[in-house]
Amino acid sequence: MPAMATPGRESELLNIELLVDSIPSLIHTAMPDGYLDYFNKPWLEYLGARLEQVAGWNWTSFIHPEDLDGIVDKWRACLATGEIFEYETRVRRANGDFRWMFHRKVPLRDERGNIVKWYGSSLDIEERKRAEEKIRQSEQELRTIIETIPAFIGTNLPDGSIDFVSQSFLDYLGLSKEQWLDWGWITATHPDEVAGAVEKFKAALAAGQPLEYEQRLRESDGTYRWFWSRNVPLRDASGKIVKWYGVLTDIEDRKSAEDKIRQQQTELRQILDLAPQIIAVYGPNREQLYANRILLDYLGLTLEEWRQRADRDVFAHPDEWERVDRHFDRALTSGDAFELEMRLRKRDGSYRWFLGRFNPLRDEQGQITRWYVTGTDIEDRKQAEDTLRRENVALREEIDKASMFEEIVGTSRALKTVLSRISKVAPSNSTVLITGETGTGKELVARAIHRRSDRESRAFVSVNCSAIPRDLIASELFGHEKGAFTGATQQRLGRFELANRGTLFLDEVGELPAESQIALLRVLQEHEFERVGGTRPIRTDVRVIAATNRDLQAAIGVGSFRSDLFYRLNVFPIEIPALRERKEDIRLLVEYFIDRYARKTGKNFATVEKKTLGLLESYPWPGNIRELQNVIERSVIVCETENFSVDESWLSQQPSNGRTESQLDLSEKVAAQEKEIIEAALRESQGRVFGPSGAAAKLGIARSTLESKIRSLKINKNRFRAIPGT
Repeated sequence: MPAMATPGRESELLNIELLVDSIPSLIHTAMPDGYLDYFNKPWLEYLGARLEQVAGWNWTSFIHPEDLDGIVDKWRACLATGEIFEYETRVRRANGDFRWMFHRKVPLRDERGNIVKWYGSSLDIEERKRAEEKIRQSEQELRTIIETIPAFIGTNLPDGSIDFVSQSFLDYLGLSKEQWLDWGWITATHPDEVAGAVEKFKAALAAGQPLEYEQRLRESDGTYRWFWSRNVPLRDASGKIVKWYGVLTDIEDRKSAEDKIRQQQTELRQILDLAPQIIAVYGPNREQLYANRILLDYLGLTLEEWRQRADRDVFAHPDEWERVDRHFDRALTSGDAFELEMRLRKRDGSYRWFLGRFNPLRDEQGQITRWYVTGTDIEDRKQAEDTLRRENVALREEIDKASMFEEIVGTSRALKTVLSRISKVAPSNSTVLITGETGTGKELVARAIHRRSDRESRAFVSVNCSAIPRDLIASELFGHEKGAFTGATQQRLGRFELANRGTLFLDEVGELPAESQIALLRVLQEHEFERVGGTRPIRTDVRVIAATNRDLQAAIGVGSFRSDLFYRLNVFPIEIPALRERKEDIRLLVEYFIDRYARKTGKNFATVEKKTLGLLESYPWPGNIRELQNVIERSVIVCETENFSVDESWLSQQPSNGRTESQLDLSEKVAAQEKEIIEAALRESQGRVFGPSGAAAKLGIARSTLESKIRSLKINKNRFRAIPGT
């Protein structure tokens, strides 16, 4: 009988059995002859069986039929040799599903080396097997994709040795896989590219950087085609290169197209060099790319010299630099074609006029890729235009002389006095101050003085001082430099420069702000000025004729006009009488205006209605000749008979029975004084009407009342606003 286990021994075995049953592993044991005598509890639960159902060789009934022969043969072989048993099979679980298991059995030997027991464990590897299957499927799909894409694929080991190439590439080259792996690509490469390709590949291996190059490879029929090769390294987590991947793409058609394009470009350049125009090509950002032979010969440069000239403005006349840049910059933003006349410097330093046409070329996405510029020589045309312009000026001067006082109509004594003073002062260079009410024709008098002066062939420049915003008057009169203030994108000539050696007419001179009065005084005294933002004094030879409907003496009294400027302007005063002071001229003026507007409208009037003539002669004409002119023009338009008449309702200020001319004069003087007081308050408040520091508060009247008076007195409140930055 076998020896009975001691109580302590039995307790120890029981504890071991409990331990083995509690661990989450599938444990089993076998006798030396292969008889499986033990399965732990997790194993039995996994199988859904009792020990006697799997002991011995009964376990084979739980193995997948396709795997049974293999595992049995393997187990018998290990029993015979004593080698460790390892095998993978599918095992049926309690629910009837098969899952992949990895089985391992290790023999236990006694001191003589005899096997006394086999200890085994099994591991569920279902998820791993599924992952491996998925990987195999992915590899198969990848290989299928590689063989179908329109490129040749290959891989290299870190040392550069080849380990894979797509079958389509082998078929193209007519090589076996073994031939290719034995560096067959060198023999397939065009002899002219072998050395360069090997050198580039070795350099890429050493640097570990991607490699791209073009090469010709021999097809199976012996012909060569161009390929684009790209090799990229694959690195592991530590950055070490584990593989090189290469792609070769057939670019034979592209290379052939490039060769054809180069041939066409050569032919096109020959055509452009023979064209009788200057031609240039610029990049999307105005890069200088090409100039034809005509342009290069004109400039005296080679193509490379022209491309490298960063100071491109040197080709254009200095007067055109800003204009050319402005047009080109605007075109770069808008993408629109444009034309531009400009002067270009010839190799000998002379300039000729050209008409430049700038046209953009766009790609399929609408982006500009090139600017094509052609220039046509228009020097002869410009000279002809200048000649014609000079002839026109001379003819216009003759016409002006013949019609010196065409629009100054009248025979009254008051008007004859004015004409006499014009004739006396015109030949001199003296400054003239013309005064008179609005609409009396002050600018006509100024032009008459200019036409009878020695400056008649020069410019007559007119400026309405009340119509220019306060912060722009200095720029308008004296010009400004580029960047002098916000918005000054280029240099601008002022009216004094435009009128140089001619006449400058300053209408409404009494409306000039204080700082502009100082600048004007300096010009009158020293005959020089500076542009806004400039530092260089500019000499000027300008005759100044000023005009105003204000009482400048009263303005001096309230501090709104400088007395020293007044005396500089008032060298030769001419006062224009109001129309009510020369009533005997009304008949002539009516006939003159009727004739002018009747001819424009194609009408003919035989007579003027006596009632209309009497009405016109008795009306005070607060708007003077301008008001009379407007009334006549309106009446000519609406009158349908040969007997000219005027609608009485159009005369806005009918004289009342009890109102005299002295009363009218008093009313006008009161309005003038009221206007000066309001303007002084606006000047002090810098153009503000309302608020604690506004003009309304200073005058102690309601804001609405002040706004109404400003409108009725025709005051421009904007000219009193402060200049930004002062």
